[in-house]
Amino acid sequence: MFRTLFPGDFFSDLNRLQRQLLRFSGDTGSIRGFGRSGFPPLNVGTTPDSVEIFAFAPGLDPASIDLSIERGLLSLSGERRNELPPEEGKSAIHINERFSGNYRRVVSLSDDIDPETASASYKDGVLHVQVKRRAAAVPRRIDIR
Repeated sequence: MFRTLFPGDFFSDLNRLQRQLLRFSGDTGSIRGFGRSGFPPLNVGTTPDSVEIFAFAPGLDPASIDLSIERGLLSLSGERRNELPPEEGKSAIHINERFSGNYRRVVSLSDDIDPETASASYKDGVLHVQVKRRAAAVPRRIDIR
């Protein structure tokens, strides 16, 4: 129905315009460009001993990721470079669905974590951050005599 009302590439032109406006406004968007979350997508979970954070960031150089904990906030930031041909000359970009640009994700951590025990590893495009809980906060069973 809409194809008959609008010229051929109307919706793709609107999509491109929306991506450009968001890029210039500083909104990092998601891996697909428009979503409820940002890049990189995160999974956050807890165990009795630690907080586990998984960031899905394929193609990123681990050395380019800035990871820090300050005042109970874990911050993950960096820049994902655009790997497309330049838009000058005879080259043309037909589809660009991969997110590029600056990104920043912040996760609020509970009060019982110990920032000194934080560790991070990067394998197969997944950044895994583990932050242990303080010993006093770990539940323990008390035997009754």
